[in-house]
Amino acid sequence: MERHLDSKISKHFKKYKQVLILLGSRQVGKTTMVKKIFPSGDYFLVDNEPIKKILESYDIETYKTLINKNSKEIIIDEIHLLDNPGRAIKIIYDQLENIKIIITGSSSFHIKNKTGESLAGRKIDYNIYPLTFSEYLNQKGIEKDLNFNVFEKIINDKKYNPKDQLYKFDIKNILNSILIYGQYPHLIKNPNDEIYLLNFVDSLIFKDILELNLIEDKKLAKDLLKLLAWQIGNLINYSELANNLKADPRTIKRYIEIFEQSFILFRLYPYSKNKRDEISKATKIFFYDSGVRNALIGDFSNLESRADKGALFENFIVSELIKQSSYSDKNFKFYYWRTKQGSEIDVVLEKGNELIGVEVKYKQKAFNKAFKNRYPQAKIRLVTADNFY
Repeated sequence: MERHLDSKISKHFKKYKQVLILLGSRQVGKTTMVKKIFPSGDYFLVDNEPIKKILESYDIETYKTLINKNSKEIIIDEIHLLDNPGRAIKIIYDQLENIKIIITGSSSFHIKNKTGESLAGRKIDYNIYPLTFSEYLNQKGIEKDLNFNVFEKIINDKKYNPKDQLYKFDIKNILNSILIYGQYPHLIKNPNDEIYLLNFVDSLIFKDILELNLIEDKKLAKDLLKLLAWQIGNLINYSELANNLKADPRTIKRYIEIFEQSFILFRLYPYSKNKRDEISKATKIFFYDSGVRNALIGDFSNLESRADKGALFENFIVSELIKQSSYSDKNFKFYYWRTKQGSEIDVVLEKGNELIGVEVKYKQKAFNKAFKNRYPQAKIRLVTADNFY
């Protein structure tokens, strides 16, 4: 099954000597990808206690008992579970020079903080996310080739006549399924698997975070994540969240940072050129996967009956744009825009002198002209469930 990152990962060692680090949440397809691209590589899972013990010896002679002397590639899976992942990789990188090193991890927080100095200049990071819409269609066998249609339509302002969009699949039903159950690879062969998603948020997410000793209060973390799940697409206030949960605002902010570095959610910051009436501090919360979000609030009900239908569609579009921008190396910066008077643009994309304001509405709606009036150089887009693809 194809992924957008396949080409980059397979070409990495043709361009670089540095360690290849693949980061993404559990169950997102990291192991599948590296085993597919490096089938002859020696594979070591840090979740295996004997492997972990050897790697935590931080001794090259001990490492040589683990690594086959004829190995050209080694894959170390879930390396964030080591006490000092940077030290372990530095020893292998510096003393076994002919070996290509591929490592994966679910917590960029842990890896970046514990490998920063020791792996400076020795690594290149790649992020992998839940499936894009195109990857989902490809893995379902619906479309043969991958594309960046959702992103490119907005960047290039592609307009399609509905009469020309003769899909060979029911795009509305697929979108509805994605908005409810999300885009984790497991769902391809196990559609509508509510038990998987409930188990995922109840154990797998917290398993990593708790193993890394990043969070002291599991109940507070889970209550916070659930509260954030109710507020997708909304402005969040750290003090308000802290009051609701009877916690310190600094703890709330730190936990949210950990969730973000663990690829559960992400924040959009306000776009502002210091106009007095523009909001300049509050952030908006989105989840990388709508199925995870719905599992957190325990609601897999039909889309048409849901009051949060618009919020789910906005979450889907924003996460698609971020995933596709990352994979296509376009590297736009993403914001939202809102004035104190209530004028709002859901997503603002910026790169160099290019500025694009995007309104995301499940159904067609008149565009808010306030952003264009404020930034006349900006391009304006309206994305709906009828035109997003």
